[in-house]
Formats: sequence, C-alpha cells, structure tokens
Amino acid sequence: MTPISRRLAIAAPLALAGCGTVLSEQPYRPRTDWPLAPAPDLHPASRPSRKVVKVHGLDAGPALTDRGLITLEADGSIHRGYYNRWATAPADAATAALMTWLQASGDFAAVVGDGSSVTSDLTVGGTLDTLLAAPARGEARAALTLVVAKPVGIGERPLAQKRLTATAPLAGAAPADLVAAQRAALAGVLRQAVALVARFR
Repeated sequence: MTPISRRLAIAAPLALAGCGTVLSEQPYRPRTDWPLAPAPDLHPASRPSRKVVKVHGLDAGPALTDRGLITLEADGSIHRGYYNRWATAPADAATAALMTWLQASGDFAAVVGDGSSVTSDLTVGGTLDTLLAAPARGEARAALTLVVAKPVGIGERPLAQKRLTATAPLAGAAPADLVAAQRAALAGVLRQAVALVARFR
C-alpha cells in the first residue's frame, strides 16, 4: 500500500464517524398527513328536488399539484411543507367534500360522481385554484372556479361559471393553526358552491 493510499484508508473511517455524529444530532421530524375536508354546516332543504347532480373530479390549480401545505411568506414567496401534508391531494379532497356538502344540503334527490351510470340532470366541475395560509396577513385563502352545466345529448350546456373565494382568520403559525384556517376557508367556498348549484334545483 502506498503512503497516499494508507492515509486515505485511515481518514475514511474518521470522516464517516464525523458524519455519524452530525447525523445523530439532527432531530427526527415525522411527516404529518392532515385531513382536509371540512364537515358540512348546512340546514337541509325541507323539500328536495328530484334532480340528480353529477360532480366531476375537480382539477388542481398550478400550485396544488402535490400535497404539501402551502404558506405565502411576507415577501410574496411560496413555501411548500415537506413535513406537513394533506392526507390526499387537495383537489381530490375538495371534490369529495363538494359531493358531501351537496348531499347534506338536501336540495337534490342524489349526488353522484364520475363513473356513475345514473343519468344526471346537472353536472358540476371546475378547478381548485387556491388553498394556502398567509401568516403575515393573519388569514387563509381558498378559491374555486365552478361550472354548472346541463347534459344535452352527448355534450353539456353551461348554465353558470363563477370563481368563488373565501378567507378565514389564522390563529397562529403552528401547523394545526394553518390547517384549521385552510379548512375554514374551504368551507366558505363550499357553502357558496352549494348555493350556486341550488339555483338550478
């Protein structure tokens, strides 16, 4: 073994030992998957219509293609959480929540999703545009572009298209605070969505 090789062989275990010391000092931070869908807080209609609503899966806005919680920083930059995520993709959770809220409204005979063979009288779809917390402004925001249409033959005739927005106060900067405020903002949007669809009951 050459002198250089001997020095490298001695240095390698020492370097690895040093790395082990640094790594052992790093605290373990588990990932937390937070449920998103807020529970409906509606007063069911006393006389539901006979119409059936089909809810298409909502599309995800450009910033909502993964599950990390989004925080808008004071300088306008976006921080995406690595250790704190939604349990399911936000657009999927919002789709399921929209169906739940429409069912809870009591405005319709049935609410079905994509893949159902039931003939629908109305269809609902759109895009979840925004879902984030803005600690510097003390609020969370949600926005949903919703399209209500009537099936006609093999197509659909649009009846209404509207961008629904809502905010909710943010109590603090802890992950649980960020989650609670975003859920409340989404609830505000869902409340508006139900009212919009109910216009065509």
